[in-house]
Amino acid sequence: MTSTSTAPEIDVRDLRVLVTAGGSGIGRTVAESFAASGAKVHVTDVAEGALAAAVDAGLSGTVGDVSSIADVDRAFDDVSASLGGLDVLVNNAGIAGPTGVVDALDAPDVDRTIDVNLKSQFYFLNRFVPFLKASRRNPSIIAMSSVAGRLGYGQRTPYAATKWAIVGLVKSLAVELGPLGIRANAILPGVVQGERMNRVIADRAAALGVKFDEMREDYLRKISLRRMVDAIDVANLSLFLASNLARNISGQAISVDGNVEYL
Repeated sequence: MTSTSTAPEIDVRDLRVLVTAGGSGIGRTVAESFAASGAKVHVTDVAEGALAAAVDAGLSGTVGDVSSIADVDRAFDDVSASLGGLDVLVNNAGIAGPTGVVDALDAPDVDRTIDVNLKSQFYFLNRFVPFLKASRRNPSIIAMSSVAGRLGYGQRTPYAATKWAIVGLVKSLAVELGPLGIRANAILPGVVQGERMNRVIADRAAALGVKFDEMREDYLRKISLRRMVDAIDVANLSLFLASNLARNISGQAISVDGNVEYL
């Protein structure tokens, strides 16, 4: 008997999507993947050059610091004008924070890590959840955590603390917003190839007094698949979570990491 069924497709066409820190790195890949799949995408970024390049590539955007309430308010005004509402909020912005033993960390570095990685998520939620409540397009929140949000990470305690907090935030949002039809999930990327990861490896190598290549190999040994992931792997999961294929997935912390065993 011939089957008339077709394979399910990830469909995010015409979804209105905001990606914070979408001018470069994982955020840029996520934003461009949504746009290439037919979504309407707005990005924010603190780097004017990166933001300008994203706009030149066809995205709309707002320059601003995600830890500044005034800048978040400006992004809200721009999204209102460019998209007229919102269906998907991708809270992607984050920084690596300081590397070092906890009793040697500088307070301003710790504060900055918390401001960018965690407090910014609350600022965008506070402003944009009303838009999600008004959406009739399977609205969702995607928060970027990290494999450091499920494992301990010595020498990187401020970063790890914020990424664990994001998982708790998402699980609580799923409970709070679920009755309104809004889903919330966290993505936990592992060791993602790129300049940022190279800087992290270099800083950790310096802190431990070893060579860069030796430190890089140490990271790979901790991954079951013995390879880093690419930003597109994170983007693909973002598309899935925003689509109707994931309509009953909420409150989850999903790793894309090749199975990092320990940090």
